[in-house]
Amino acid sequence: MVKRLTLVFSLISILVTGNPDSLNVLSSFKNMIKTPDKSWTADDSLYYVPAYGLYGGFDQSKIWGVKVDQTKKADTTTLKLVYDSCDFHSPSIGRLTSGYGWRNNRPHYGVDIKLKTGDSVRSVFDGMVRIARYSPTYGHVVVVRHDNGLETLYAHLSKRSVKEGDEVAVGNLMGLGGNTGRSYGSHLHFEIRYLGEPINPKDIFTINDSTFQVRKDSLFLSQKNFSFLKEVRKIKYHRVRSGDSLWRISKRYNVSITKLCRLNKISRKKTLRIGQKIRYN
Repeated sequence: MVKRLTLVFSLISILVTGNPDSLNVLSSFKNMIKTPDKSWTADDSLYYVPAYGLYGGFDQSKIWGVKVDQTKKADTTTLKLVYDSCDFHSPSIGRLTSGYGWRNNRPHYGVDIKLKTGDSVRSVFDGMVRIARYSPTYGHVVVVRHDNGLETLYAHLSKRSVKEGDEVAVGNLMGLGGNTGRSYGSHLHFEIRYLGEPINPKDIFTINDSTFQVRKDSLFLSQKNFSFLKEVRKIKYHRVRSGDSLWRISKRYNVSITKLCRLNKISRKKTLRIGQKIRYN
């Protein structure tokens, strides 16, 4: 029943958006999902692939290929999260070591959960693996698309246990915890996104005693859930070029050197690198 409702809403989404690319990835699913009939149609993608119509496809070329600005979202979208308590599983068991928001003067778009290398990392909901690969930033990483349109990311794994296109059930093993990619100490970096835009996991879960619990059976998604993104996107940076100095940057943007140092957590004696980004507002 849930799949059929997803199909109906996906069809409506394609008709409304008129996205010409929405049917261009059919061939990639022919080998991913086994069906009694070898022929594959658009209806098959809409039926079998989570939120296919909403995203206009199932892009596997980039970790976050689709990004639709939600900071100007004018309405409220209701996303069904669970029908029963067995419809959810904690991604990992461990204490929260870093939250969503600003961290060391940089945006952190997920939460970090302490674990030991080799600990199990599991899917929080049913879904389909869109990304399973190695990334210089995320290390071994898995991204799962869910029927309601949310996507969850599991990063810095020591080993992946799924491949792209796999259908996964709630609680299925995604991989083993680790310290790969841009990571300092074994932990799970966990993100939740909607149409490529990050959401604070605490908008959806309570995190107590090293476990996650769903706050409500539905998420009412509005512009408020993306207020942090709006704040982040107001920030402006100068990219350091040959001959630049803090003095020259301060004059260019009419901001004091003291403020530049405070915003970037650097000293006046800091040597700037070509290509480095310096925040100035």
